[in-house]
Amino acid sequence: MSEQHESEPRGPERQGVLVMAYGTPKGPEEVEAYYTDIRGGRPPPADLLDELKSRYAAIGGRSPLLEITTAQARGIEERLGVRAYLGQKHAAPFIDDAVANMAADGVETAAGLVLAPHFSTMSVADYEGRARAAAERAGWKGSLTVIPSWHLEPGYISWLGERVVEARDSLARPCREAATIVFSAHSLPERILERGDPYPDQLSATAGAVAAQVGLQRWMVGWQSAGRTEQRWLGPDILEVMDSLSKAGAKGVVVCPCGFVADHLEVLYDLDIEAKAAADKLGLAFARTRSPNADPQFLDVVAAIVARPLNAA
Repeated sequence: MSEQHESEPRGPERQGVLVMAYGTPKGPEEVEAYYTDIRGGRPPPADLLDELKSRYAAIGGRSPLLEITTAQARGIEERLGVRAYLGQKHAAPFIDDAVANMAADGVETAAGLVLAPHFSTMSVADYEGRARAAAERAGWKGSLTVIPSWHLEPGYISWLGERVVEARDSLARPCREAATIVFSAHSLPERILERGDPYPDQLSATAGAVAAQVGLQRWMVGWQSAGRTEQRWLGPDILEVMDSLSKAGAKGVVVCPCGFVADHLEVLYDLDIEAKAAADKLGLAFARTRSPNADPQFLDVVAAIVARPLNAA
C-alpha cells in the first residue's frame, strides 16, 4: 500500500479500495493543526490543547494509529490483489489525497471501507460525503460503493468473542468468574437519536452477538471519550459504569472497545490509563481486549467484506 500512484492499479477492471480512517497527528508538532481541523478550523483554547498534548505524552508522545491503519490497508491490498488507498479525515494523507490518487491511477471501480464497524451519520455517512465531494473536486468519474456497516459480520463477532475470553481469562480466578464485560464505543452527541441514527442499536447488536457466542451472563454497553461540549452525549460513560458496578459489589470488569479497530488515544489513554486508574481506585480488577490492529485473522475478515462490492461490480 502506497500513497504513490506511478503504476497501474491491479485487476482486470481497474479496481481500487478506498480505506478511510479518522487520522492522528504524527508527532507533538502536529497536535495543534490536528485539533484545529477537528474543530472545523477553529484553533483550540490553550488549556484544551495542553491537555491533549499531555495525553499524547502519557502514551509515549504520539499515537500508533497511522502505522496501524497503513498496515491494515496494506493487508487488504495483499489479500485482494487490488490497490488500497488510505485517506484520513483529520490528518494526512487526507481523503482528498486518496481520491485524487485513484483518479490519477485511472481507477474505475472502488469499494470504500471506513475503519469503524458501526454506522452513524456522524461517522460513516460523513466519510462517504467527504469521499464523494473529493471525487467531484478531482474530476473522478469512477464508481464508489461505500460499505455502510459490518457490525454483525460473523468473522468479526467470532474474533471479538475470542478476545473477550482471552481478556477475561487474564484476570485472577475469583475476579474472572464474576467479571462484567463492558462493550464500548466512542460516544456521540445525543442529537443523533433525533434523526433515528442506528449507531447505538448497532453497538448493542454487536455486544449481544458476542455475548451469545461466548455465553456471557454479565455484560452491558458503555460509552467513552465524549467530547468537551455543552451538548449531551450518549451514555452511560464507562467511568460511570464502573462506579455503578463497584457499588453493586462487582469484583472485576473487562472492557471490549468493539467500536474501535486499532490502538489510538481513546484506547491507550482513555481506557488503559484513565479507566484503569478508576478501576484501581474502585477496587475492580481490570482488563481490556486487545485491538484488531493488523491481526491476520481480522484482516481476512475485513478483506472478505471489501471483496463483495468489488466482485459485484
